[in-house]
Amino acid sequence: MTPLEIAAVAISFLAIWLTARRNMLCWPLNLVACALYFKLFLDVRLYADMALQAVFALGIAYGWIVWRRSRADTGAVVVKPLSRTKAVAGLMTGALGALAIGWFTSRHTDATLPWLDATLSSFSLVAQYWTARRHRENWLLWIAVDIVYVGMFIFKGLMPTAALYAVMIGLAVIGYRDWRRDAPAV
Repeated sequence: MTPLEIAAVAISFLAIWLTARRNMLCWPLNLVACALYFKLFLDVRLYADMALQAVFALGIAYGWIVWRRSRADTGAVVVKPLSRTKAVAGLMTGALGALAIGWFTSRHTDATLPWLDATLSSFSLVAQYWTARRHRENWLLWIAVDIVYVGMFIFKGLMPTAALYAVMIGLAVIGYRDWRRDAPAV
């Protein structure tokens, strides 16, 4: 446990909680969390997750713009349904990304868990995209990914980060419940 990890955990927790509440402050806090985790993952040689933080930064900028343009008269961010076709396409994209990233990191880096790291990173990108697009199903994918992340971070000795991801599972359940309540029927 380092001061860097503690700061990353605290800021990430707040950012995810604000995302679940559909609060616009989630986006700048998520950017700070990405920068901190980029450095942490570099230090522990989880290169796919390190690169994921850089891509997340782009996704965060995109999400911030989309959310600013997608508010109801009350100021609340509007939740959109995810069609079955788009859900399948997103999951297939995640699987293909996992294969590509896993192949690259297993052959060209000294990554400690290249295939697992790649799979989690790829599906996290799908979940991030669904979050930016305001689909409630993002929370279901985050739950699945975060469950596996908890185990990986325990294995890597990143106990505060593992604890954060365990808490994020609970926040994702709350986010899904709240977004489901506010989402239009498909």
